[in-house]
Amino acid sequence: MAKKTRKTPWGLLKSYLSRVFIDGLSGMALGLFSTLIVGTMLKQLGAYIPGQIGTMLSNVGAVAQVATGAGIGCGVAVKLGAKPLVIFSASACGFVGAFASKIPDMQTVSLSGAGDPLNAFIAAYFCIELGSLVAGKTKIDIILTPLVSVISGGVVGLLTGVPIAEFNGWLGGLVEYGAEAQPLLTGLIVSVLMGMFLTLPISSAAIGVILGLSGIAAGAATVGCCANMIGFAVISYRENKLGGLLAQGVGTSMLQMPNIMKNPRIWIPPIVASAVLGPLSTMLFKMTNTPAGSGMGTAGLVGPILSFTDMTSAGEDTKTVLIKIALIYFILPALISLGVSEGMRKAGWIKQGDMKLDV
Repeated sequence: MAKKTRKTPWGLLKSYLSRVFIDGLSGMALGLFSTLIVGTMLKQLGAYIPGQIGTMLSNVGAVAQVATGAGIGCGVAVKLGAKPLVIFSASACGFVGAFASKIPDMQTVSLSGAGDPLNAFIAAYFCIELGSLVAGKTKIDIILTPLVSVISGGVVGLLTGVPIAEFNGWLGGLVEYGAEAQPLLTGLIVSVLMGMFLTLPISSAAIGVILGLSGIAAGAATVGCCANMIGFAVISYRENKLGGLLAQGVGTSMLQMPNIMKNPRIWIPPIVASAVLGPLSTMLFKMTNTPAGSGMGTAGLVGPILSFTDMTSAGEDTKTVLIKIALIYFILPALISLGVSEGMRKAGWIKQGDMKLDV
């Protein structure tokens, strides 16, 4: 019988970091999609539909937003392979964590909006890890597992709620201040980093919501995400045809990660597009967005839709906004990425088949 290989300390650390920052944040993104992002879209849709139907859609959207913490708890628990009782407990802890900073004197809770997604993640994570230690281990599992899970995650969520909220507010404010004070540099950095986060196996959507990105900082983040998605979709068309175009253009550029690992140079064209368009977004186009839309890119067209809503609600002309969105979210990323990639193909840096997807 073959012996099991013992992991080195570095291997254990890599495994743990992967569990938290890849699997965990991916689960958080699933929760965000199913609550905050869909809820935001329903609220906006309801605002455009007159009468009772519009009101109902807006109300459903508002409730979905409030359930963000619970959705995050479930999403993280599922991705981490938790057992059913732990999953259900994680939803409660995520909800507690989301609104922990809004509990004045531990008496009442103000339930509006999404709360704090990062603290929801933290509360749910402790619930999952500690609850999993006892899940299925005793004959009173039905009582002990939820008890341990909810107490551990809930207490952690309450203790970290205010500090996490203050840190998120400081960091998000710093990014937004930088975008206003140094629009060129901040636009470039935010656009490139958020675009790379979207393509990496972590959640740019979660990062945008955690930081509370808004205004032109959120616009630059959206541009970077769109540049990666539209860029990869267009420059890999000859390998992947229409299926690949749609899978990356309205799905995710994360599909290219296996190919990036084989030839990292294929990432250069979308990154160049992000670097060029980020400053244009902050300085010329003045694109804005909401936290929910900032890290979405063109996935399900959520980023452009929420950007359109944010900009028109601020009083900008509808036709002007549509032209800006078409140019900086779709046309320019495609043209810049394609131009760079064609030059790289001629130089032999990118070869036929380097961006082939199994779609």
